[in-house]
Amino acid sequence: MDYQQTLDFLFSQLPMYQRDGKVAYKANLDNTLALDAYFKHPHQKFKTIHVAGTNGKGSVSHMIASVLQEAGLKTGLYTSPHLIDFRERIKINGQMIHETEVVDFVAHHQEIILKLKPSFFELTVAMAFDYFAHQQVDVAVIEVGMGGRLDSTNIITPMLSIITNIGYDHTQFLGSTLPEIATEKAGIIKRHVPVIVGELHPETKEVFEQKAIGNESPICFAERRFTIRKHNYTTGYQHMSVKNEQSGTTYELELDLHGIYQKKNLLTVMASMQLLIPQLNIPKAALVAGLSKVISNTGLQGRWQVVHFNPKVVCDTGHNTEGIRLVLEQIGQESYNKLHVVFGMVNDKDPHAVLSLMPKTAQYYFTKASIPRALPEEALLTEAAHHFLLGECHPTVAAAFTAALKNADTQDLIFIGGSTFVVADFLRDCIRNGVVAIK
Repeated sequence: MDYQQTLDFLFSQLPMYQRDGKVAYKANLDNTLALDAYFKHPHQKFKTIHVAGTNGKGSVSHMIASVLQEAGLKTGLYTSPHLIDFRERIKINGQMIHETEVVDFVAHHQEIILKLKPSFFELTVAMAFDYFAHQQVDVAVIEVGMGGRLDSTNIITPMLSIITNIGYDHTQFLGSTLPEIATEKAGIIKRHVPVIVGELHPETKEVFEQKAIGNESPICFAERRFTIRKHNYTTGYQHMSVKNEQSGTTYELELDLHGIYQKKNLLTVMASMQLLIPQLNIPKAALVAGLSKVISNTGLQGRWQVVHFNPKVVCDTGHNTEGIRLVLEQIGQESYNKLHVVFGMVNDKDPHAVLSLMPKTAQYYFTKASIPRALPEEALLTEAAHHFLLGECHPTVAAAFTAALKNADTQDLIFIGGSTFVVADFLRDCIRNGVVAIK
């Protein structure tokens, strides 16, 4: 099989949550442990950092990986989902796993794949760990897929566990209350392994503290340790003065990731680096350089990504109520004449809760991503009418964006979002195929 045939095999043979929904969810680690034994426990051959959370875990993972790269460490990075190319999930020093590695992995291990019939995510985790071990990475940043306790990545014993925040997402699997969701996320806390929690929330604080005490794990709430004293935008960067409230040290940092919500993520990263710097011998210069080059070092996309000007075109992968609130806060700070919103959701999210947040003065272009889990655009339009949102339907993201671009004046703002997969379709079909060129 060539690379595309291999991907077709993986997508067709193995249940995939992004495509198939809850049928792909496994409420145990049986397949993961079986694959781990088959591959001779590859994750034990390198150091790991484990990152969970409702929002921000992708940005935090990429920021930390960028700093580690700048420190000269051979750095693995496992994230999900991918936006354009499957290989985005598995990188070393910002370089995606080669197509031949994916092909050879599936070809050499097809027997165990057909025997176990693991989920797409279970097999992808095994592929990443095996690849990192063979490539002899120094350290790997591992992003949790969903939850934590029963996530396939949770067989590792990391040098640091990170939980960015807790919000309402995947409630059909993780629980309907914040303490229930926090309990699942806290499942990544390992005995004697330090844990950083990004945001302090009264409903979840005790959950994390009790789990940490039970595991004799030092715990730190990032927003207690670090604060942002100054914040402003310069060309292409966010400049932030970050103070360590414990030591009094202030760091002057430039971050190449856009979006004011990155302020929260940066505090989580700074608290994490306070522990990682002495353990991995990371110089301060690597911290400063790594944060200023996250995009170029790691290839991160889809986080308040500005792809065009006149009109300004921005996409963002925020997809739950907390994520959408942060995106809308950013939109509120933008200057424009009219707002055009290309919007789609998946069918296991609550459209009522999300649409109730959306601005009523915008023009909407409701659409659906090219996955079976996508909520039909007609259903989205019907629900939107209950919230007095005006718009029209389009069968594809490309068609919706083309209509928005046609209607927008040069001083308008076009936003594309609502779902990671809407952003994925936009980047693939509209950017790659030249509907709009990145400026």
